[in-house]
Amino acid sequence: MCDRLLAEGHEVVGLDNFQTGQSRNIAHLANEPKFQFEECDVTGAIPDFGKFDGVLHYASLASPRDYLAFPLETLETGSTATRNMLAIAHANDARFLITSTSECYGDPLEHPQRETYWGNVNPVGPRSCYDESKRYAEALTMGWHRVKGVRTNIARIFNTYGPRMALHDGRVVPAFLDQALRGEPMTVFGDGTQTRSFCYVRDLVDGLYRLMLSDERYPVNLGNPAELTMLEFAERIQRLTGTKSQIVHKALPEDDPKRRRPDITKAKEVLGWEPKVPLEEGLRETVVYFQSVIDATPVATAG
Repeated sequence: MCDRLLAEGHEVVGLDNFQTGQSRNIAHLANEPKFQFEECDVTGAIPDFGKFDGVLHYASLASPRDYLAFPLETLETGSTATRNMLAIAHANDARFLITSTSECYGDPLEHPQRETYWGNVNPVGPRSCYDESKRYAEALTMGWHRVKGVRTNIARIFNTYGPRMALHDGRVVPAFLDQALRGEPMTVFGDGTQTRSFCYVRDLVDGLYRLMLSDERYPVNLGNPAELTMLEFAERIQRLTGTKSQIVHKALPEDDPKRRRPDITKAKEVLGWEPKVPLEEGLRETVVYFQSVIDATPVATAG
């Protein structure tokens, strides 16, 4: 998103505490005069960088491996950090965009999921730290819009993939590609009939940029409506990489959604947006990136 904003002529200040982020993702912007970076935890005190026209709150531990390891930090990011970012937007009379999630729908009883669906979420399950932090963040955002007049936008993001993902964050695309490229068994949870839909990061960024400029105040789904079972997706990775990795099955995690697919009618009508990048094309670009990361990773040797 920083790349897109800079390409559109904006000046950008980026904040990250690197709990899960990676400095190499912004290394190419080190000499960009319109980009400034500050290592900062947005749940705490935030330096004064001057006047802003827009505040984009993307902070959260988004992968199950991360938010299950750091549930309290995840909850603070959805609550305290969201309030802090809204306060900055309000003080600057700036637009505010928050990235929420399809996890707001939980293990959905409606399929595909529309923005009007209220969800089927376990509020005390292991995933609730993420689900409920995002649901609260949406409520807080709407509260600041209604009471304080902040110009807000809410994006509900479905599964997204592409270069610069963390190789070991536990989400399905990096997990499958890491295993396939290393020739290790590819782990499919459950029987593999649970479904997801995968949107390439470039398409997602375009949707977020359009949403930021829109007058839509209520949540908008951003994702790819093309639905695949996990078993089908694993088989595609096998064919794409030419790996000899075999598929192995493990128990399905608690509260793992059985089906997940966005209804993007609203995004089409309000934003004129829908995904453009075919899955095979996006995966090829992602494979190249992950292979470069694997090749650059030192191999431990006994000695």
